[in-house]
Amino acid sequence: MFGFLKPAPDAEQKISEEKVPRLYKMWQTRVLISTAIVYIGYYIIRLIFTVQQNDISKAYGFSMGQIGTILSMFGIGYGISKLIMGTLADRANPNRYVATGLIVSAIINALYGTTQSFGMIVFLMLLNSVMQGMGAAACQRLVGLWFGRKAKGSIMARGTAFSIWSSAHNTGAFMCVAVINLSAFFFGASLQWSFWTASIVSIVIAIIVLFLGSDRPTTKGLPTIEEYSGDKVVIKDGEIVEGDVSNDNVFKIFFEYIVKNKLVWAVILTSLSIYVVRYGIMSWIPNYLVNIKGFDNSTAKWLTGIFELAAVPGVIIIGFITDLLKGRRAIMVLVSLIAMLACLITYFAATNHTLIIIVLLIMGTFIYAPATIVGLMVNEAVPKFANGMSTGTMGFCQYIIGEVTATLVIGWLVQAYGWSAGNIIVYIFAGIAILASIYILVHQNRLYKKIDDAG
Repeated sequence: MFGFLKPAPDAEQKISEEKVPRLYKMWQTRVLISTAIVYIGYYIIRLIFTVQQNDISKAYGFSMGQIGTILSMFGIGYGISKLIMGTLADRANPNRYVATGLIVSAIINALYGTTQSFGMIVFLMLLNSVMQGMGAAACQRLVGLWFGRKAKGSIMARGTAFSIWSSAHNTGAFMCVAVINLSAFFFGASLQWSFWTASIVSIVIAIIVLFLGSDRPTTKGLPTIEEYSGDKVVIKDGEIVEGDVSNDNVFKIFFEYIVKNKLVWAVILTSLSIYVVRYGIMSWIPNYLVNIKGFDNSTAKWLTGIFELAAVPGVIIIGFITDLLKGRRAIMVLVSLIAMLACLITYFAATNHTLIIIVLLIMGTFIYAPATIVGLMVNEAVPKFANGMSTGTMGFCQYIIGEVTATLVIGWLVQAYGWSAGNIIVYIFAGIAILASIYILVHQNRLYKKIDDAG
């Protein structure tokens, strides 16, 4: 690994005990801000093609099937990349790692504005997806390193911090639409400049993050979160594992803490099912609202961003509630998924534009809240030195199965049989997510009882 990306060494001098609480809270604030804004940058780059799909289709002459193929290339590449890059994130300086990935991704994104070739755009989408894989795992690792299950001595507990970071997904989607409109204001209706403007904004964000964020607490002379707050990780059958680094072989860690861990796989099944719903709705909002519900193209674009942004308060509140439940997060996943199913039924059936907009505003919360919580749960089911690996494994399944189903499969099904076929796919995976979350609820209660019994 390049020297720049290697983990920083632990500080030679420890911070005096009386200064630890103040400095811990200061660095927690900086880490939370840096992870949130860097992921906003990642999402600006990630969604620029999705939001511009109608304009690209008209300007370049791409069919719905071709648009679905391009979007699915991101899912395939990102899924594979997330597994590999997530594993590397466990052995890197996560702050430098995440900023570097954004800079390279932004450069590749700028190249979209130089070609109208279907084959070249597919290749660039695949290449960009690889660099995007450096984002989530590093951010989630940072949240796990700096925040505990309880808020003892911290600015907040891990569930709330994770929800705030995860809301960057939604804020980034809204900012993507805002950047497109900023580009249109300065450069007119130029597809090329919409890509270039997004790249410039994201590179500036990455540079800020390099100076704002941090590696592990011990690199600042602070104790680990386990030492500071008494945080513990319980895995498999109640085994307690502490520590944020490991010298074990990556394959040993993978088989011991991922492959053999039933709870991890139940969480992954829930997550990939939610991703089919998420991308089955979000990726097709511009097309579905224009062609089926009768919205104009400009309104449909803004609703893509509003769908994401409106979810932010609800996601943070539900994350905070899971902290009040002492980390027993599965119950809120189940409640959110049931509400999500009710929203889906209304969204597909409604014809009134006002009702459709209201449902989109509400549905975002009940899709993104459980998606966020299971992202945290898969990290809490493994030791901290396997956080990136667990994120990567889940991401592999989310995108190889989840997003590809929601883009490639739904795209071609809709082209062949109409939107009712795509809606059926979304309903099936919503049901799978609900069933898997019930399984997790039963097993999580048993595991967290062992945490509490252990003190």
